[in-house]
Amino acid sequence: MKNFHPTGNCPVRDVLSRLGDKWSMLVLITLNANGTMRFSDIHKCIEDISQRMLAVTLRILETDGLVERKAYAEVPPRVEYHLTEIGQSLIPHIEALVGWALENMQVILKNRDAS
Repeated sequence: MKNFHPTGNCPVRDVLSRLGDKWSMLVLITLNANGTMRFSDIHKCIEDISQRMLAVTLRILETDGLVERKAYAEVPPRVEYHLTEIGQSLIPHIEALVGWALENMQVILKNRDAS
């Protein structure tokens, strides 16, 4: 039997807790679909995310090495975001999860209504 202890370095808890929040996967999918993007363009694509939450999410994804932030020394300042190689390697897995969710959404919603 495989155990998942709360102490130590558990990839299930550690990595999935970062990706399983409300916004991370949406940001990753948006960057994958559109390529390099500015903050305001990401915000336009995900309209219901606050600017603060988008900034926090991008910072977390950058810290984990999934997104790269590039700031240009211009006036006005310009900052762009794009997926890193490891971020791109995650996309097929996210797309598979999205596909599964789309295929099973009606059954899951039906089960929720029956509860």
